[in-house]
Amino acid sequence: MDKFFLILSYTYTTKLKTKAFIITTIIMIACVTLMGNMSRIMDMFKGNDVKKIAIIDQSHILFQVYALQLKKINKDIEPVQVNSSEKQLQKDVFKGKYDGYLVLSLNEGLPSAIYKAPTLTDTDFSNYLEQALQIVKGGVAAAKLNLSPQQLSLLSDPVSFKQMTLGKNGKTSAQLAEARGLVYVLLFAIYFAVLSYANMVGTEIAKEKATRVMEILISSAAPVQQMFAKIAGIALLGLTQMAVLLGIGYLVLKQNMNTMQGSFFSVFGFGNTSPATILYAIIFFLLGYLLYATLAAFLGSLVSRIEDVQQVMLPMTFLVMIGFFIAMSGLGNPEAGFVTVTSYIPFFTPMIMFMRMGMLDLPIWQGLIGILILVVSILIFALIGAKIYRGGVLMYGKNTYLKNIKKALQLSKSK
Repeated sequence: MDKFFLILSYTYTTKLKTKAFIITTIIMIACVTLMGNMSRIMDMFKGNDVKKIAIIDQSHILFQVYALQLKKINKDIEPVQVNSSEKQLQKDVFKGKYDGYLVLSLNEGLPSAIYKAPTLTDTDFSNYLEQALQIVKGGVAAAKLNLSPQQLSLLSDPVSFKQMTLGKNGKTSAQLAEARGLVYVLLFAIYFAVLSYANMVGTEIAKEKATRVMEILISSAAPVQQMFAKIAGIALLGLTQMAVLLGIGYLVLKQNMNTMQGSFFSVFGFGNTSPATILYAIIFFLLGYLLYATLAAFLGSLVSRIEDVQQVMLPMTFLVMIGFFIAMSGLGNPEAGFVTVTSYIPFFTPMIMFMRMGMLDLPIWQGLIGILILVVSILIFALIGAKIYRGGVLMYGKNTYLKNIKKALQLSKSK
């Protein structure tokens, strides 16, 4: 047992001190700090965002009412009525005097417009112009039909449409929206963490084989002991990195609580986070890591060069990606049949079962079944992986990976 903790400690401290880990952590901290202070940074660069648009009113009656509606929609748009020719306006636009110009006219008695600008990339601005024109058109059409303001209001008022769940503990649409945002964020965390840390296990083992350090290690400790020590060591490394990021994130959010209370927390649901959802996220994250780290360990033991690691890890990467994309698609309809079925497939369970438990009011036994499936799968893969690892670490040279697995099992039996 002492050798296990010795290898664990060596793996943890060695990776903790590497430049790659330190630089990656610093970059992540910078990203978290940047995202947390995004509203303040945007305010610093906001400056004067008033859009100035020239309007040629060929109808001679639409400008006042159109400008009024435009200001109601967006106060940062400044409409200016001009009598210049289009040729002159184009020169003014390119000189920066206006952001663009609009030609208002009547087409069969109803308002129409043509908007011209150097670029049409600002779709929000174009939408504001169109919305204002739509309102003006409604008013003109109502006047033609002799509709009173009350009658026009009845036509434009949105319909009353409510959704109610018949389930005893079913989530409302607002609760589902909050849960969807929270699960979305946590799914990304699980996906990137499991993928990066599991790959780190395989890369570390391949690196030791390439430098012949493995030959020294196997003479002092059993290969299986090495395998699980490295998995545990990199797990601790990942938890250390995540703890640092969470700590920085908490401080940044606490500092910006007032500016983010109405946006970040309401959109992603962190204001009403269920403790059960957080608990499931932690459990499925750890089990998902152990499952893929076990796979990565014996896959890494099959290659002799670091350059071959990514190739041999490709099938595992695809499995993680498939599970992630199914979970993402399931956010829109978590009760879909294919989502339910795939949540019980071990490779996909960490993300899809977590998504279902976060989004739906499922009984606890379903979550426990998902956890049990993962635990049993980890034990099975650990037993198989240990046998392949035991022989794989002794193999050098270039072969096909299927042949390598067969050869590793043969070497394992002969030991």
